[in-house]
Amino acid sequence: MTRDRLSARYIGTTPPPDAKAGAAGAVPLVLVHGFTQTGASWSPVLNYLRERAPTLPLAVPDAPGHGGSSSVAADLWQAAQLLSDVVDGPASWAGYSMGARMVLHLAFARPDKVKRLVLISGTAGIDDAGERKARREHDETLARKAENVGTAAFVREWLAQPLFSTLPPDMSGADDRLANIPAGLASSLRLAGTGSQQPLWGRLGELGQAGLPVLVVAGSLDGRYLALAERIAGSIGSTARLAVVEGAGHACHLERPAEVATLLAEFCS
Repeated sequence: MTRDRLSARYIGTTPPPDAKAGAAGAVPLVLVHGFTQTGASWSPVLNYLRERAPTLPLAVPDAPGHGGSSSVAADLWQAAQLLSDVVDGPASWAGYSMGARMVLHLAFARPDKVKRLVLISGTAGIDDAGERKARREHDETLARKAENVGTAAFVREWLAQPLFSTLPPDMSGADDRLANIPAGLASSLRLAGTGSQQPLWGRLGELGQAGLPVLVVAGSLDGRYLALAERIAGSIGSTARLAVVEGAGHACHLERPAEVATLLAEFCS
């Protein structure tokens, strides 16, 4: 793992922010994007979030293997440690898809850094070892494709998946995704893909026992991840709340940015 700091943008504070840096001691909110995205992919949500929580300090990093952090190679536990360096002191953490898996690992690796947790279209891993192996092999195939066809072609194929069938092309942030490079995307798939992730389902109850407030978000049209969200919330217990974004699919934060911004503002302010 490269121990360089992750590239990050800070809004309403100075890097690295802490609770003292925000207005009235506001706890920062860190937003972690999904695979093939960058920190800039949060722009639709940020536009609404700044209206709904104008004093909330924000940090928006590029995850390992992406954007300005393309040269950083890290697995999920290593990514959690790198993310912990983005802020000083505790913060609220929101992650989408791959980002959700990263911030979930952060909650276990550095609980001192996690004040609140938001998991958007996330999973705690693949239970079955055989399915996990098959997914790991699929991730390797995708990694080689990224290396062979280049970023633009790979992103087009990635967004053409049924998973994103409800995401309008003009809301996909395709241009932002072109800031990625094939080597970074391939590294992310190999080290931090779902196939390489050891399942954390058996540990989710620890978050509830620790009293960590968790918001679990999924789109109503994303049947697979809605079921996972229900399972995550149920496994954590009474400190977890499930929020369903109506009329949205997997990329619910892009399809319904106003609604997701409202959820974040209410939960994290």
